[in-house]
Amino acid sequence: MGFNSIARIFMPKSKIFYDLFEDVAVTVNEMADLLKTVVNEIDFDMRSSLIMKVEDLEHKNDEHTHLIFTELGRNFITPFDREDIHALASALDDIADYIYSSAKKINFYRVNPNDIGIRKMADLIVEGSIQIKNAVFELRNMKNMRKITDALVKVNSIENQADDIFDMSVDRLFETEPDAKEVMKKREIYHAMETATDKCEDAANVIESIIIKYA
Repeated sequence: MGFNSIARIFMPKSKIFYDLFEDVAVTVNEMADLLKTVVNEIDFDMRSSLIMKVEDLEHKNDEHTHLIFTELGRNFITPFDREDIHALASALDDIADYIYSSAKKINFYRVNPNDIGIRKMADLIVEGSIQIKNAVFELRNMKNMRKITDALVKVNSIENQADDIFDMSVDRLFETEPDAKEVMKKREIYHAMETATDKCEDAANVIESIIIKYA
């Protein structure tokens, strides 16, 4: 019997890590959906209300991430490598942080989000969060490896698309926006949103490492 098979026998029956990772993945996806609603909302006050909901979810995610780290210190036997658990929790938390940062900057800088680059980025963040959620939910039993690998490939494609949109959006911004302050504000929002997709790719890379070791 191989080491991985033996390890599975002694996995914690509560499988608390799977529960927590799934909770975090769902929360990240909810935050992404709210971000998309934020960038499509024309009213400043309505956006503020939505951003507060994003913030609440970010705090909820922080609590779940803290619980993962607490359980990591409490449990001697874990479902997969401790380093991978820590890395995945951190990567998912980073996605949440940059989603919240993106939403917050829109109203903080009083930027009109009716911008093709901002809206396309929001769409990609939603899609990336969906694929990460799909992959995370398959970690519990790793029976559908095709679903995991398909999700990871899509995340990589989404990150590449986000890079292209960032470049094109910044280029268009410099060509069409005469106000230097507006250029700086929108560029910072583009950057935060593009970084959210980078963090999705980071999470995908951790998941790939896990399935290579344990599938």
